[in-house]
Amino acid sequence: MTWRKITTVLKCPQQLVRNFSLHKLPEEHLMLQKTCRNFVEAELKPLAAQLDKEHKFPAEQIKKMGELGLLSINVSEKWGGSEQDTLAMAVAVEEIARGCGGTGTITSVHNCLYVNLIDRCGTDEQKEKFLRPFTKGTLGCFALSEPDAGSDVGSMATTAVKDGNTYVLNGTKSWVTSGTEGKAAVVFATVDKKLKHRGITGFLIPMPTPGLSLGKKEDKLGIRASSTCNLILEDVRVPIENVLGNPGDGFKMAMMQLDKARVGIAAQALGIAQSALEVAMEYSGQRKAFGQPICNLQAVKLRLGEMALRLEAARLLVWRAAVLCDEPQRSTKESSMAKVAASEAATFVSHSAIQILGGMGYVTDMPAERHYRDARITEIYAGVNDVQRQLIADAILKDIQ
Repeated sequence: MTWRKITTVLKCPQQLVRNFSLHKLPEEHLMLQKTCRNFVEAELKPLAAQLDKEHKFPAEQIKKMGELGLLSINVSEKWGGSEQDTLAMAVAVEEIARGCGGTGTITSVHNCLYVNLIDRCGTDEQKEKFLRPFTKGTLGCFALSEPDAGSDVGSMATTAVKDGNTYVLNGTKSWVTSGTEGKAAVVFATVDKKLKHRGITGFLIPMPTPGLSLGKKEDKLGIRASSTCNLILEDVRVPIENVLGNPGDGFKMAMMQLDKARVGIAAQALGIAQSALEVAMEYSGQRKAFGQPICNLQAVKLRLGEMALRLEAARLLVWRAAVLCDEPQRSTKESSMAKVAASEAATFVSHSAIQILGGMGYVTDMPAERHYRDARITEIYAGVNDVQRQLIADAILKDIQ
């Protein structure tokens, strides 16, 4: 049974999801988890090393994920989505990333930063053109960052000048996930630099389009199944009906969407960490030293215990943030906490896995070194952890003022 069919059979009330016990997922989420795990074991995990080594985009796997409904989890059924909650998205992304960190990135970004954003903020006409076709395996992009505007979004240099019934966009957007394969992008530009944050506006742009070109595909340390490139805009004309929301709403839209995106990145980190832990456990049970499996040695036991503890603690924070993402109020603090905890757990667990494997952890014959490389980016994108800690501090200080 596909996940799309499962979602038509099982439709729990939203209140049930909000009140789920943190020690166990609701039944329909467990079914989704099983669906994703079966897919990963059969279709993705066997290819993960090759995808990483060859920097290869998993085209066939993405197509099958679209058929399963895994690329439109948080999209309403009216527009071809599965109409599930953020917790379902987190469960799916974790399982996909457990098989391949790069494919986890593709899944997270497409769900969190493209289709859900348009479903939430687009007009019916925009959804018909830029959403419905993207629920089946066609990918979209999210272009916010720039070479000199990452965490400091207000310093955005890409401009949008109104000219009759169109806007003319000029600038360069950087670190665009799936830019090479994407067929449309949400591009943010300022309609007035003097307004700073209040001038930022979102635009829906089909790809290819005249004046829009791609920069080189970045050669990255990890998540190499996922492409990353610049979008270069030179007098790109965008019709006024392709403005997402209202002019000047872009910053608010992007920040709200990044709350969800941080849950997606945190879930990706969980999947990478879970896979690293499994590799370490399996190897330590087979490798013998001093006449016994090394998992019986106290030093290894202590390391495995700490790995499991950090991973499980992070998972509970991710689940909580996912549930709160669907509440009316902002959940920036909880999303930031989940992102920091999960990404740093992934770095720690993957590092420890290499330590347990010793020399075998350092060579590509084993996946431990790939997990280590994949984990590192989760502390950086969707907002570096240093900034997330500031957001957490701002939130708790606000509560006592």
